[in-house]
Amino acid sequence: MISQVFILSSKGDHLIYKDFRGESGSDAVGVFYEKVTALTGDQPPVVMSHKDLHFVHVRQGGLYWVATTTADSSPFTIIEFLNRLAALVKDYCGSLSEKSVQMNFALIYELLDEVVDYGYIQTTSSDVLKNFIQTEAVSSRPFSLFDLSNVGLVQKQLSRRLGFFSFQGGKSEIFVDVIERMSVVIGSNGMLMKADVEGEIRVKCYLPNCSEMRIGLNEEFSIGKSQLRGYGAAVRVDEVSFHQMVRLDEFDSHRILRLCPSQGEQTVMQYQLSDDLPSAPPFRLFPTIERDSGGRLLMYLKLRCDLPPKRFSTFHNLSSPDQSAELKPQSRAVVWKIPRFTGGTQLSALFKLEVPGLSSASLLEVGPVGLSFELPKLTATGVQIRFLRLSPVQPGPSQRWVRYVTHSDSYTIRI
Repeated sequence: MISQVFILSSKGDHLIYKDFRGESGSDAVGVFYEKVTALTGDQPPVVMSHKDLHFVHVRQGGLYWVATTTADSSPFTIIEFLNRLAALVKDYCGSLSEKSVQMNFALIYELLDEVVDYGYIQTTSSDVLKNFIQTEAVSSRPFSLFDLSNVGLVQKQLSRRLGFFSFQGGKSEIFVDVIERMSVVIGSNGMLMKADVEGEIRVKCYLPNCSEMRIGLNEEFSIGKSQLRGYGAAVRVDEVSFHQMVRLDEFDSHRILRLCPSQGEQTVMQYQLSDDLPSAPPFRLFPTIERDSGGRLLMYLKLRCDLPPKRFSTFHNLSSPDQSAELKPQSRAVVWKIPRFTGGTQLSALFKLEVPGLSSASLLEVGPVGLSFELPKLTATGVQIRFLRLSPVQPGPSQRWVRYVTHSDSYTIRI
């Protein structure tokens, strides 16, 4: 049961606030932001408490998505709800940003009225909500002659009252995203201590009619260590779960998922792999920490990208095309930002810091290093979409898009 839902900017500005039960005052917003900013480190706990009030939050699009509860509600249920709420807002508004939320606040309040009733979650299905949401979305993206998405061939206009995208020339599209999140811990000796991958296959369907979709996975896709399929390198995961609408009559024999997608976004499959990556971790760090003759702390960091040379990674929170570094005294951290990192290369940086009272024992307190990155066109497990077929054949031209991306969920290197 949810008491409040609010959305804050990274600076703590109130963007959305909805109180469903009146059990706690609006000062809960300030209490939450004080607690989350007072914590050290880049990843504050998802669940925090203040007296009898519990805060559950996620970070999406640089914003805090927060729900409060006073009851013994499952935090996992509320986390899943917040992630789905963020996906809904992105689905309706086109993007997740402070500006898009401000411009579409009326639409978001209407969504909250339909999604939650007196603190009880009703639905997060786009297919259901399209019958009730009447507010039109406002696009926050300015026109640019250099932005190909504004060219007539691929222009998209939001038609949220109908619940799907409409395209110039009557084109319809369907998107299949294979998204993976890595949790890695590398010891100070360079040994891999932990490597977990959580993945999911999402389908975004914006077709006027589609009775059945068939998604073919790798023929070598195996579940558990006892299975071995195909003649190529095995693509193995430990656990798999499917959406209830997925039919699995062809999965065991041909690794094909069959489903009848509704308009909007659905997660059709989730999977997990623990402590057995098919390839080496994408990044390695070689640090040197010492104190110079002037008593300053010297940190020499050499970061190597072990991806194939044609691959590149994109690091998050980038505002300029060049590397930059920033000292954050509150969290006692140095943030090194790299906009683009080509596979098979390495970068190095030397940081000189004035630290009062620096001693040899203080050098042992340096670390760990946390990486935040995005790897496009790549999956850590090797999961691939072999084919995507629609039945019946769609009248007129339709576009099918398959995207692969791997994010860092928690990538820690001890030094």
